[in-house]
Amino acid sequence: MRLRTQVLVLQTAVVGVALVVGYGFFASTTEGRVTDEHGQRALAVARSVAADPMVRADVGRLAAADDGVVGPGNPELVDGVVQRTAESIRTATESLFVVVTDEKGLRLAHPDPALLGLRVSTDPDEALAGREVVVRERGTLGDSVRAKVPVTDPGSGAVVGEVSVGVSTEQVRADLWSDLRWTALVAGLALLAGIVGSALLAARWKRLTLGLEPEQLAQMVREQEAVLHGLGEGVVGVDGDGTVTVATAEAVRLLQLHGGPGDDVDEIGLTPRLREVLRTLPDEPVAAAVGDRVVLAMASRVERDGIDLGTVMSVRDRTDVQTLTRELDAVRSLGAVLRAQRHEFANRLHLLHGLLAGGETEAAAAYLDRLVEGGPLGEDLPGIETVEDPYLRAFLMAKAAHARERGVNLVLGANTWVTGSLLEPVDVTTVAGNLVDNAVDAAAAGEARPAEVEIELVEHAGDLIVTVADTGPGLEVDEPDDVFREGVTTKPAGDRPGGRGIGLALSRQLARRYDGDVVVGDPGGRRTGDNPTGGAVFVATLRNVCEGGTA
Repeated sequence: MRLRTQVLVLQTAVVGVALVVGYGFFASTTEGRVTDEHGQRALAVARSVAADPMVRADVGRLAAADDGVVGPGNPELVDGVVQRTAESIRTATESLFVVVTDEKGLRLAHPDPALLGLRVSTDPDEALAGREVVVRERGTLGDSVRAKVPVTDPGSGAVVGEVSVGVSTEQVRADLWSDLRWTALVAGLALLAGIVGSALLAARWKRLTLGLEPEQLAQMVREQEAVLHGLGEGVVGVDGDGTVTVATAEAVRLLQLHGGPGDDVDEIGLTPRLREVLRTLPDEPVAAAVGDRVVLAMASRVERDGIDLGTVMSVRDRTDVQTLTRELDAVRSLGAVLRAQRHEFANRLHLLHGLLAGGETEAAAAYLDRLVEGGPLGEDLPGIETVEDPYLRAFLMAKAAHARERGVNLVLGANTWVTGSLLEPVDVTTVAGNLVDNAVDAAAAGEARPAEVEIELVEHAGDLIVTVADTGPGLEVDEPDDVFREGVTTKPAGDRPGGRGIGLALSRQLARRYDGDVVVGDPGGRRTGDNPTGGAVFVATLRNVCEGGTA
């Protein structure tokens, strides 16, 4: 039996038992109450008859008469005041009987005239002793609830008789059953309401548990704990109302969340890009920058039996991959340098071969002397001597070689001056590398020729200012600052995991870690005296990233 069926049966049984017990208690108490009510009514009728002046006077007269006056078949009793008054009151009150006796218990009034003058069938002593009583007894007219009240003489006040008024127990039972029938109807309606409520509760239980039994739910919880905490990914679950239902420890760590299950998804610290992922459910992983980390996020809708259960977003740390990507870019740049050197050396060897083959040994020797004095090709970057840090020198030479492969000339700005050593070479070259790569792409795609990118590095008191300008078409956005939002790019996504639109956002976050920033110095799109290159100009400031420099 399913649990919801067990709950339905159990609740129905509990309601049924409660109603039966309550009904039984009500029936038992109602019988006593109805009997008491009829006894009180009989008592009120008896008191009214005993207080009637004519009845008191006539009973007193008959009690004072000689023996033999009150006896069977006496016409004076049949047509007397007491008989007429008692019968009229009995008829008016619908009582079973109204009996009046003298001080000896002989009937002066009775519904059956043939019994007048005879002693009553039940004991009248209590009433004749001056006490009112309400009892349940069986007499000549059957079982009844009766009240007995003494009748006093108007003159002396002595007890001269009694009045007994009875209500049939059949009437008591009829009134009792009438009350019980209405009570049974109410109890039946209550039971029906309990059954309907239990059925609705069972249906709601089914909806809330998606039709799963407790054993299945327990197994799902165990599986969820094993899966969620066994994966190297972070998981965030959100229901249809935007409330967080799941936030694994890995997700809290990677996304730097300050909230968890039960909180609104907009209040746990997700970046705008991640909130956009939850809203749009992209088909491919999306890269997002969180602090100094880069994560890949995927989101999907969860449904069961046509019921929308919300959205689940999984995030994977891409920081290590990003680091490997930067290292790969460095290897590629080095490869570009080597290719360029190979081509150049091949050309020079061809020239030497021609000179030697033609017997021009002196010219060949002079050419070799010039080559030895000029140094390796990679050093041929005008102004590189103003940069003393080895990381920056290698970075600039690699980027220059890479730019040449793209048909772009990388030049150093006239104010370039770096005499200190980098304390954080990876972060600095990441910021500068993103700016240079974007500038090279823009210059290569632009129409201006020769295509050129200018980078200027100025170090002062430990701070480093990097300015990058290009000859590209400029920024094609309404607000220049929008380019720092994750996902904003003018380039195709290509085959990069997570797409583009992450480099500038990451560069700004890294710069701000060092109390600096990356801003758009000029959006470009024109050629003026202030911006001779015509393309975009970016300025990055990183504080306290150099040491040992001169002010």
